[in-house]
Amino acid sequence: MNLEEYFARTGYKGSTEKQDLETLTDIFQHHIRAVPFENLSIHCGEKITLELEHVYNKIVRRKRGGWCMENNQLLGWVLKGLGYDTSFLGAYVFNPQENAYATLMTHLVVKVVIDGKAYIVDGGFGVSYQMWQPMELVSGKDQPQAPGVFRFTEKNGVWYLEKMRRKQYIPNQSFSNSDLLEKKECRKVYMFSLEPRTVEDFRFQCTYLQTSPDSLFTKKSICTLQTTNGFRALIGWTLTETTYNYKENMDLVEFVTLEDEEVEKTLKEKFNITLERKLVPINVKGSYTI
Repeated sequence: MNLEEYFARTGYKGSTEKQDLETLTDIFQHHIRAVPFENLSIHCGEKITLELEHVYNKIVRRKRGGWCMENNQLLGWVLKGLGYDTSFLGAYVFNPQENAYATLMTHLVVKVVIDGKAYIVDGGFGVSYQMWQPMELVSGKDQPQAPGVFRFTEKNGVWYLEKMRRKQYIPNQSFSNSDLLEKKECRKVYMFSLEPRTVEDFRFQCTYLQTSPDSLFTKKSICTLQTTNGFRALIGWTLTETTYNYKENMDLVEFVTLEDEEVEKTLKEKFNITLERKLVPINVKGSYTI
């Protein structure tokens, strides 16, 4: 495993000498535009494991993506290797269907401290809730980014992330009531504490999420990738391409339904993913919005 090979994977050619916010942001943006957030292993007969060398081989050498425990673990390794002050935190994801936060800590994020200021770096959430810049860990401050306005709020040592989105224009009106579309303009994303975590804290969750019939990830095959002006997502057979702020305070959301034979071709062309095993797409309704 080496940093040069990782940077070749993400296309980053900038400085690796400075441990400042500008460099961190640049490295981070190259990661989220090159490495998809995806759970396709579950739906093509592969097991997701958390050993760093396995994650590295999957994402860097096999040019795949991964979910938060893979993406953010790899990012944390890269940043630590460059000399950043990093640690892992654990978050509880909000379920809009149940209007409640999960009771299981399933989301791994990276905390980075630069010149005494703490930032959250999360390269493993995907779709429109994927931050594009490290977020300063301050309570109650609106932090506008291309995807929308993010904000942390702290109460009694618990931190909450929420996001405000723009209006959405959906040209294909047959999708205007899709369960994939987020209806609320302000959406809770997850909550977390500042207690440092290790990858070991996620072993059970990693197995549960890829085996339980109650897991979102067994109910949906998901692949999403950030672009220079939005993101694209393939959920089951539904391909979505979103352009942020394509006109004033309006995001363009384009939907198309793929045929079976188009799925793997689309993964190659839109996400630069070539699978080694046959994918079985799935999209059970519920609890995943874009």
